[in-house]
Amino acid sequence: MSVLVNKDSKIIVQGFTGSEGSFHAEQMIDYGTNIVGGVTPGKGGTTHLNKPVYNTVADAVEQAGADTSIIFVPPAFAADAIMEAADAGIKVIIAITEGIPVADMIKASDYIKDKDCRLIGPNCPGVITPGEAKVGIMPGFVFKQGTVGVVSKSGTLTYEAADQVVKEGYGITTAIGIGGDPIIGTTTKDAVEMLVGDPDTECVVMIGEIGGQLEAEAAKWYKESGSKKPVIGFIAGETAPAGRTMGHAGAIVGGSEDTAQAKKAILKDSGIHVVDSPAEIGKKVAEVLSK
Repeated sequence: MSVLVNKDSKIIVQGFTGSEGSFHAEQMIDYGTNIVGGVTPGKGGTTHLNKPVYNTVADAVEQAGADTSIIFVPPAFAADAIMEAADAGIKVIIAITEGIPVADMIKASDYIKDKDCRLIGPNCPGVITPGEAKVGIMPGFVFKQGTVGVVSKSGTLTYEAADQVVKEGYGITTAIGIGGDPIIGTTTKDAVEMLVGDPDTECVVMIGEIGGQLEAEAAKWYKESGSKKPVIGFIAGETAPAGRTMGHAGAIVGGSEDTAQAKKAILKDSGIHVVDSPAEIGKKVAEVLSK
């Protein structure tokens, strides 16, 4: 069992023939991901990496039955690519692109509200269900199958957490990189909710950072849900100076509740096992699961 992507997902790559799209599509194919083709306007009817190229997402849905898309389209056109995928009936849209203008994302986010789809990202590493589908830019070899779900704003910390969990003798059901931009499709709460609801996920690792209210909203939902499934939380950016954007566009402390200390207090109050260092994630998972 998994969430969002699995071996049956039919995945297309938007921006397939570009350098980023080509490089990562090849890695995903090598991993065993079911890539059914890609989209590059004007190149429809050709093949690339032994997969068909379509002019539009609608063509890929109609001809290849695509239901999942990963976007490697340059920032200026990426919001249009998200809206095109949603329009064509793609169910899971994973936007890797970093630097999409906020005004474009406001428009895209509003546009897809009424569509039957879920957007992951933008500015994210993607989603991986180990051994089944790698739909993203993460190093696949780090992830092994298991029972721990991972939700993270940070790509690097996603890989770090997965590596620690695996080294402790556990593995991953699905890891979701939600992205670090101010406007993203799937929130921390959405992702935690999916993994808590997954029968094969026994424990969830939630990695957040300073800025915004996403982790507080997830913690509030977790507390109210009454779930007994353990959640391990880590908040990055404890030493970041207030008012300065740190790495991610969304990682800026705007008020007293946006700080790492405040978020950690909220998480603890909600029954989440909080660790102070990313180096402690794996040990805490092992400790909680061995009880």
